[in-house]
Amino acid sequence: PKFPKRVGVVTASTGAAVRDIINVITRRYPMAEIVIYPAQVQGVGAAESVVKAIEYFNATNEVDTLIVGRGGGSIEDLWAFNEENVARAIYEAKTPIISGTGHEVDTTIADYAADLRAATPTAACELAVPDITEVMEGIANREYTMDALLKQIIRRYQMKLQKYQITIANYDPRFQLQEQKMRLSELE
Repeated sequence: PKFPKRVGVVTASTGAAVRDIINVITRRYPMAEIVIYPAQVQGVGAAESVVKAIEYFNATNEVDTLIVGRGGGSIEDLWAFNEENVARAIYEAKTPIISGTGHEVDTTIADYAADLRAATPTAACELAVPDITEVMEGIANREYTMDALLKQIIRRYQMKLQKYQITIANYDPRFQLQEQKMRLSELE
């Protein structure tokens, strides 16, 4: 969604990735609530932990967008995101998922299964939420445009009103009587 209310995050509860995600989302779009489901993202049991988190968000339907990922590391560190059960959980999820695993050069199977792929967890945040500064500038531009359009519409109706006033004045009995008096004077 363009303006998510709640962003779910599946990553380790400690480490740079979760801090970056919180900082970037809070800075870019402070009205979004962040819901973190701490998951083991490396080692034995990591794939099952990530799947459990995705299934939780899918079952509760409490977030608009889900970021799944972790910071960089060796291929072994990122291997949980290459597991079939993780790819299936991401693919089957009803909630839109952004995969932000590793660094620029890292690509996992989870990246291909996700709705969007980001090169890093920080980039995933930038895809998940808009920049509030840009949103506010867009609102200000629309406000200016609406103001100009409304003024133009009002001017158009004022001109129509003046035209109708002149037309009505021409049919005013006093005006008609005055015209007839002038014509009578001319004829006399």
